[in-house]
Amino acid sequence: MNEMTWLLVGDGGRARVFQMPGLTLDLQEMEDLVNDEYSGTVLTEKDREKFAKRVSSYLEQGRLHQLYHRLRLAVEPKFLGMVRANLSEETRRLIFEQASEDLSTLNTREIQAHLQRR
Repeated sequence: MNEMTWLLVGDGGRARVFQMPGLTLDLQEMEDLVNDEYSGTVLTEKDREKFAKRVSSYLEQGRLHQLYHRLRLAVEPKFLGMVRANLSEETRRLIFEQASEDLSTLNTREIQAHLQRR
């Protein structure tokens, strides 16, 4: 059985979650989370923190339901810190790779190509 890996890409306005078998880059988008406060205007720090909690909660639920065994993060630097701050120690231990970069605007093929170059 291949263990599932989740990949989170995003920033304070949008976060996308992909799953892939094992360590492959066969990405399948599972969830596209959008900050409810984001309406084309500038997000406040409070809006971003609230969204980070929502994203972290989604990752926590996935771990609790054993939907993934490894976690990769490719998230805008400041938002990455907010998300990590809201993760439990158990979930943080599942992070095997993280990159402080925002890939949320790329399509799936572009994300795969970017990660292959790393």
